Amino acid sequence: MQERRKAAVAGSFYPAECSAVSAYFARFDEALKSSQAFSEYLKLGTNAIIVPHAGYVYSGFTASVAYNLLAKNTRIRRVIVIGPSHHYAFAGVSGSYFEEYETPCGNLPIDTGYLIELAKKHPIGFLPEAHSREHSTEVQMPFVRNYLPKSSVIELIYSDMDASELSEIISTLLRDPENGIIISTDLSHFYDQNTANAKDKRCIDAIQHLDPAIAASGCEACGMRGVRAMILAAKKAGLSSKVLDYRTSADYAGDTSRVVGYTSALFY
Repeated sequence: MQERRKAAVAGSFYPAECSAVSAYFARFDEALKSSQAFSEYLKLGTNAIIVPHAGYVYSGFTASVAYNLLAKNTRIRRVIVIGPSHHYAFAGVSGSYFEEYETPCGNLPIDTGYLIELAKKHPIGFLPEAHSREHSTEVQMPFVRNYLPKSSVIELIYSDMDASELSEIISTLLRDPENGIIISTDLSHFYDQNTANAKDKRCIDAIQHLDPAIAASGCEACGMRGVRAMILAAKKAGLSSKVLDYRTSADYAGDTSRVVGYTSALFY
């Protein structure tokens, strides 16, 4: 077992200094205080969320809405972050068989004991190459460190894997009330704003209505398998869903000619 899952994108997707990371979270939390919708969301308990994984300047606020709500669940002791592989192609899912996960504000313990037990029930391997550069999961860890600081973590990265198979893993995770589940995905990439809004609406409708068929016809999320798997597991568990926030990179960069879409949602 390797000692540490080192941070690979600190200093690019998010700051490498703890003070700068904390400043982001403070700004996000301050902005949420004036949100009427957020006060209504607080009534919904959750242990599973969908969040984006772009640079914090672009998608951090959208993610923070969901993390603030997840943090209200005091039963959570373990956070499982599930994201797509962007840099290394393989079959199946790889788990973080490390001892701890590096973040700018302190390392998070990895619950390898739980991961080993989970892998006895589901085909979860370990490919270090899948973890070494993957940002879809890594950008979530400073959020976990800030909003759920007493939690341990597990990183699950999937590549060529059927959504129904991944949903079985999520279903197992949902049965333990001490688990918090994070599905990491961005939406459409590099369309103009109007086209992106139309394509992203398919993703949002799929999540809102728990309809995997909608997700399979027009939604272009990079974490499509994870979204579909979460929808399937939520339906099986009798959960409802709520889309919390939607934006594109144009909200921050101003360029509407080539945008990336971001959303966050919860399941309850």
